[in-house]
Amino acid sequence: MRRSATGWRARILSALSDPTRLEIVEFLGGEERCVCEIVPAFGRAQSTISKHLSILHEAGVLERRIDGKRTLYRIKSPRLFDLLRVVDAIALDEINELKKAEEALTSSVG
Repeated sequence: MRRSATGWRARILSALSDPTRLEIVEFLGGEERCVCEIVPAFGRAQSTISKHLSILHEAGVLERRIDGKRTLYRIKSPRLFDLLRVVDAIALDEINELKKAEEALTSSVG
């Protein structure tokens, strides 16, 4: 099935839209890790973490490798971290704007 660039963007961004999945991405960083390491780090049911990993994998965010009985995951492209840095910068701009608005409101009331 052929997908448009917009479709791929939506798929990737949708996979990254969940806080737990973003935490998994941060946890993996540049390393390859076994599900047996990921699950305990989050203190959630294995089925829950496996579902999140599957969503990230299907979106092309993660690569999966089977090594005997172990399933290992890693970030597919380090460019993902560039994307997250841009999102962080946008979020920081928004936070700063809100702080300025709050300060202006406070100074006009006081």
